Amino acid sequence: MSKILVIGSSNTDLVVKTHHIPEPGETVLGGDFMMTSGGKGANQAVAVARLGGEVSFVAKVGNDMFGKGSLENYRKENMDISHVFVDDKAPSGVALISVDSKAENCIVVAPGANNTLSQTDIDAAKDMILSSEYILMQLEIPMDTIEYISDFASAHGKKIILNPAPAAKLSKELIGKLFLITPNKTEAGQLTGISISSMDDVSRAADALMEMGVKNVVITLGSQGAFIKNQTICERVSAIKVEAVDTTAAGDTFNGALCVALSEGKDLLESVKFATAASSISVTRMGAQSSIPYRKELL
Repeated sequence: MSKILVIGSSNTDLVVKTHHIPEPGETVLGGDFMMTSGGKGANQAVAVARLGGEVSFVAKVGNDMFGKGSLENYRKENMDISHVFVDDKAPSGVALISVDSKAENCIVVAPGANNTLSQTDIDAAKDMILSSEYILMQLEIPMDTIEYISDFASAHGKKIILNPAPAAKLSKELIGKLFLITPNKTEAGQLTGISISSMDDVSRAADALMEMGVKNVVITLGSQGAFIKNQTICERVSAIKVEAVDTTAAGDTFNGALCVALSEGKDLLESVKFATAASSISVTRMGAQSSIPYRKELL
């Protein structure tokens, strides 16, 4: 099994279940409230750990109750957090999440210490990059830090997987260094300028991403599954039908599971099938990390 390094965000999620997402200026009475560890980077690292991968996590938290709580939770997940840095000035990242009766969500993130994860921090963690085969990142840390990581990792032959969420403009140089990119269909549309309303559009967006230089493309499609495109595969993997209650960490679960399967030597198609099964379980539960399944649940 190859080692996986997740570099990204750490947040505390404040989640309220409500009948519908409020319109601008509207106040609604919610139902259940949950406070849980989140952040795309942390969610993906926890998914890797729970699904059987050997994972290290690089991130930054504040020296506050949220940061201390997150570190305590990460220690329980059997992952290496020796390079989760603590910022004494910036607060920990926080996400405010509303989840409606159809399991759709609306999220506002205050990045806090995530925005201070710097090149100097990455220099301190270079040994972890060198000892890992797969480097998994998202876009909730500074773009110049992501590009710095990519330059170093690609120069040493590492396989970089980027989950481009939340969507942002990516340089051609960055895309060209990627082993795999995993946007959802909205993000794929924003990255390529293609309006996606059909599977043909999804395929065209995947082609456009490959033309930009990425070797493998997996576009997640929610209840429709995921679409895979590279030089030898062009295939949609169907989702498992479940009754969804909260989709908050479905994409993060998918990405973590995908890395685990790849690290175990599975091919891309089998890895996407494994990831689809894991994310299907996650949407049947409330919360972010609280919804991520363990390996025994997939078996």
